[in-house]
Amino acid sequence: MTKPYPKEFRDDVGKVARNREPGVELSQIAEDFGIHFTTLYSWMKKADIEEGERPGASALQSGELREARKRICLLERENEVLRRAAAYLSQANLPGK
Repeated sequence: MTKPYPKEFRDDVGKVARNREPGVELSQIAEDFGIHFTTLYSWMKKADIEEGERPGASALQSGELREARKRICLLERENEVLRRAAAYLSQANLPGK
């Protein structure tokens, strides 16, 4: 597996790509920096989402959503344990047993 590029490098390449001269293709910029075109395109797409220029969930929103889903899962498990405990206790407290 390849090492990820440093954030500073990704940001710098993205700035160059955004400020390119008319007629300069993204594929040429990607080649100049030694990266694949789709890698550069992906970085630019993510940057647009982070800056609010393109619809999508930012990294912060994705992280918050992931944490919320974990919390919901935990609460559902706790609720199931409590429901089973309540059912057990109600059976144990029946008269005549």
